[in-house]
Amino acid sequence: MSDLAIGIWSFPALLVLIFLRVPIGLAMFVTAFVGLWLTQGVDFPLLRMKNEVFSTFGSYSLSIVPMFLLMGHFATLGGMSTALFKAAEGFLGHRKGGVAMAAIGACAGFGSICGSSLATAATMGRVALPELRQYGYAGGFSTATLAAGGTLGILIPPSVVLVIFAILTEQNIAKLFLAAFIPGVLAAIGYVIAISIYVRIHPESAGTRPPMPMADRFWALLHVWPVLLVFGLVVGGIYLGWFSPTEGAAVGAMGTGLIALLNGGLNRHTLVESFVVTGRSTAMIFFIILGAAFYNGFLAITKLPDAMVEFILAQGYAPITVLIVILIFYLIFGCVMDSLSMILLTIPVFWPVIQSLDFHMVTLETLHAERAMEAIASGVDLAQPMLDSIKQTIADGALLTKDQISALGIRVSQGMANRIDEEYTAIWFGILVLIVVEVGLITPPVGMNLFIINSMDQKTPILETYKAVMYFVATDLFRVALLVAVPAITLFLLPL
Repeated sequence: MSDLAIGIWSFPALLVLIFLRVPIGLAMFVTAFVGLWLTQGVDFPLLRMKNEVFSTFGSYSLSIVPMFLLMGHFATLGGMSTALFKAAEGFLGHRKGGVAMAAIGACAGFGSICGSSLATAATMGRVALPELRQYGYAGGFSTATLAAGGTLGILIPPSVVLVIFAILTEQNIAKLFLAAFIPGVLAAIGYVIAISIYVRIHPESAGTRPPMPMADRFWALLHVWPVLLVFGLVVGGIYLGWFSPTEGAAVGAMGTGLIALLNGGLNRHTLVESFVVTGRSTAMIFFIILGAAFYNGFLAITKLPDAMVEFILAQGYAPITVLIVILIFYLIFGCVMDSLSMILLTIPVFWPVIQSLDFHMVTLETLHAERAMEAIASGVDLAQPMLDSIKQTIADGALLTKDQISALGIRVSQGMANRIDEEYTAIWFGILVLIVVEVGLITPPVGMNLFIINSMDQKTPILETYKAVMYFVATDLFRVALLVAVPAITLFLLPL
């Protein structure tokens, strides 16, 4: 059997191990070890094991993972999840479906300081579920709302999974965080619209609560300042270049820890517990990363990614067709695998395919136009005839001439345009993958968020949750279609 054939057969072997409930990290590690043994001999995987551990965990960027996990845990201890929900409930709770809308708003806010979808769902479930039940919200509607809201935890930056994607594709973490912001806001708005539609179709599913006095609303809003402070300091600091993403994560963990200490939620016992929980979660994530690195190294030796690229290019499929097929794959398998495992397993295979396709994110003409407008806006000294000719060239969508480029004093090249185009494609693809994988977490019959929330309300049949969550899934699918059709929405905040 050829190396390529062994690489192909490793996928069904890996899936069998996963369905046999072997931990995903161990399943990838064992599959890769056996594959390397068959292709390279028994000594090679043993030597690679030694080198892979050091090369994988020697990455400075990975230190961001435990910091973000610790930040989310400290935020829970500091009562930030409760403060967010109470503030949102004060302004929205009296509306039809308002308490559910407040839960979505609180999930979005908590997601800005917690990089985990499952943690956001579980935390906000404990806070919001009793309130939803108290005001007469149907069980299935309540659990579906919180399961959907939990997905905002991993999309709205900071996000652990986006950090891993950035490392795998060698992209800028800060730019990925920036690109995720608008899709995250659109997700929250879409969920609020889904709630509004649901309560109009099923008016009996949502009760009402009396309006909160305006003074109490603003008092509740004041309690949200720690969240705004931490989010602004961490994310704003990263964007403004005050510190790197890793340093920002450390600042965020320290900030949420101090707030939890001041609020009385952090003491010697809870501090030790926070470190233990963070350590366990980090160990689990790192073992998955190690298994994925070992498996992806095996795939590289079999040249399976290269073969896939050659096969797809030979078929002549349109780039958008290939992208849609990949997204459907993620949507289906996201139902049975967590987002981190899916991305670690598949990105090294799919990214070379996407990288080989031309989505025309940035062309040399658009780069010329952008740099020219920047130069003009900065006040470059140009004669009026030259200025008019440059503006006309830009309006025609043509390339600037050498004389025009020289007069503007800008540097542009095809290589520069290609590098930016590849970066934009990677960021756009990463956000799309993250969204469809998260949709899988709330897609029946095996959405992981659905099971987590439903376990907190065992009186509600899971079938009722399935029925209600499809409204949220519909808004997610519409959002994915919109972002595929209009990449500029994702890339809007990024500098060209």
